[in-house]
Amino acid sequence: MKKDALLVQANPHKNWIKKYSEIRNHSVEICSPLEIEDYVVQPIVDVSPPKWHLGHTTWFFETFILQPNFPEYKVFDPQYNFVFNSYYETIGARVIRTDRGNLSRPSVSDVFKYREYVDQKMDEFLQNGYLTESLESLLELGLNHEQQHQELLLTDIKYILGHNPLFPAYKKEGFSTKESIGNSEMIGFSEGIYEIGFNGEGFCFDNELGRHQVYLNDFKICTQLVTNKEYLEFIESGGYEDFRHWHAEGWDWVKQNNAKSPLYWHFIDGKWMNYTLNGLQEIDLKEAVCHISFFEASAFASWKGKRLPTEAEWEAASEHFDWGKRWEWTNSAYLPYPGYKKEAGAVGEYNGKFMVNQMVLRGASIATPPGHSRNTYRNFFQTHLQWQFTGIRLAQ
Repeated sequence: MKKDALLVQANPHKNWIKKYSEIRNHSVEICSPLEIEDYVVQPIVDVSPPKWHLGHTTWFFETFILQPNFPEYKVFDPQYNFVFNSYYETIGARVIRTDRGNLSRPSVSDVFKYREYVDQKMDEFLQNGYLTESLESLLELGLNHEQQHQELLLTDIKYILGHNPLFPAYKKEGFSTKESIGNSEMIGFSEGIYEIGFNGEGFCFDNELGRHQVYLNDFKICTQLVTNKEYLEFIESGGYEDFRHWHAEGWDWVKQNNAKSPLYWHFIDGKWMNYTLNGLQEIDLKEAVCHISFFEASAFASWKGKRLPTEAEWEAASEHFDWGKRWEWTNSAYLPYPGYKKEAGAVGEYNGKFMVNQMVLRGASIATPPGHSRNTYRNFFQTHLQWQFTGIRLAQ
């Protein structure tokens, strides 16, 4: 994610040792319900094995903080740079993404030993005063990077278990994603000039920087997310059979994938069921629809005679509605803000090179770690992807 210009100035009074420990431990806690076999599965290219997430986030601290800044640091295993580098061309060769599930070695136990080794060295690094003010931004970037992977861990674990024919629960109790949606209304905003982009103290990613003015026409936005009940009406009215509501590429996606419902929905014995982290359950009609692609979100909006908000509209209106249950598709392409500059070196590869062929999502989701959401956060994914905790908010 981001550094210095990428990051806002770090707070020198933060207890970095405590924060590092808490965030690193949370990744392990997310994986604690898994069986050893669950750690190595990669059903599709977009899903990484949990073992790989645990190794990759560890590799970040080893590669960017310890190796260049901790005197006489010895890498845990020289081969791990090849195994756990994700997409950093600056750092060198790497295992291609589709092959992450073929990595039977290093073993899960090896990866946990790797985490323990790096965590011990990071503790020594922090305890002995090697963290300079200039490195604080990089450390905070690494911690936010780990939090992003914590959300990916949950989404990938759900895909792994949700495509097991036994539909095993991630947790049978103690973990619920259910939140009923209340009555909804459209709230209006007058045309005019609004400001968007990060402003203030604390951390942000580089793609949020460059606060700037935008001119918006009159618009209205819904106070609540679209529910399963509303989306089921779209399905039952033939929404997936009516090309008029779909982008051309979206209609191709429907036909090629025989799409008929959101990800994890199954019509069984006359009932709509969906896989949740608690196992297979009957659809809760009052819950916000989830695991929707941009194609589906846009088609549903068209069917309702409305549209998706732009990211500027969403941010300008965000203080007037609750958000955070689902990542919300916007109708904005993922592009740089005015004045955006990529950082030099590997960290500069974090966001800028992905600013093509992707759409912006705003908000956060029930899988987002605490403290890792803000209304300027610019998430982004390709239009066909459903596996994130994505939903729909309508505008007109």
